[in-house]
Amino acid sequence: MLQTSKLETDKGEAAIVVNKDGSSPFVLVCEHAGLELPEALGDMGMSPAELKSHVAWDPGAAAVAELMAVELNGPLIKQRYSRLVYDCNRPPSSGEAMRAVSEETRIPANADLSREEKQWRICNIYDAFHDCVAQHLDKCDAPVLVTVHSFTPVYHGQRRRVDVGILHDDDSRLADAVLAVAEFDDGVVVLRNEPYGPQDGVTHTLKLHGEKRQILNVMIEIKSELIDDEKNQQHYAHQLAKALKKAVDVLRVADSEQS
Repeated sequence: MLQTSKLETDKGEAAIVVNKDGSSPFVLVCEHAGLELPEALGDMGMSPAELKSHVAWDPGAAAVAELMAVELNGPLIKQRYSRLVYDCNRPPSSGEAMRAVSEETRIPANADLSREEKQWRICNIYDAFHDCVAQHLDKCDAPVLVTVHSFTPVYHGQRRRVDVGILHDDDSRLADAVLAVAEFDDGVVVLRNEPYGPQDGVTHTLKLHGEKRQILNVMIEIKSELIDDEKNQQHYAHQLAKALKKAVDVLRVADSEQS
């Protein structure tokens, strides 16, 4: 069993806030931003390559999200720790929150976790992270929640056809508007609820914070090979920020005309 006293040195630091003084309605979230591991977990029984692979985080997502936060003038809440420790886009009840196998990669430190070990991660990572998200959303009168992710081009040996995914759960208002107004480069394949959708359990943050508050919300997935350098990160961040601003403006105008 892990020594709780060793883990307490990391307590309260799961969420990293960027552009915390951003004053727009946009609140951005990047649940798979980090690569750090709590000291007590060591290397979790994994190789250096595995600890930097897509099973550990979403490559490029944090960089794009930071650029978007600046352009949108809103705060960004990033997850400090690797999703190998806890996937903050999954509820504690999910078997994928602290999975022992990701795609084809074993995660030895997650096998046979005790109740106490799971509870520490839930309290100090999941709860701490989502409490921070809630605090920033509660500061706004009409916040707009945007979560940013990247996905691997090849999954279980299959090449994915989508380049940018616009995801939603039951509330599709913002996703609909983004899909209607977004302008991407020729040849970029933009699809709804791809490469994942609600059926895959990936909309937890949207449901927990967005649908609960009945605020505009959307999840963005970008193929990681498209954002593997600074130039491309800036390019996609600008295109996405532009689409989001335009989409929200369209929705606000429609709401005012109906009221």
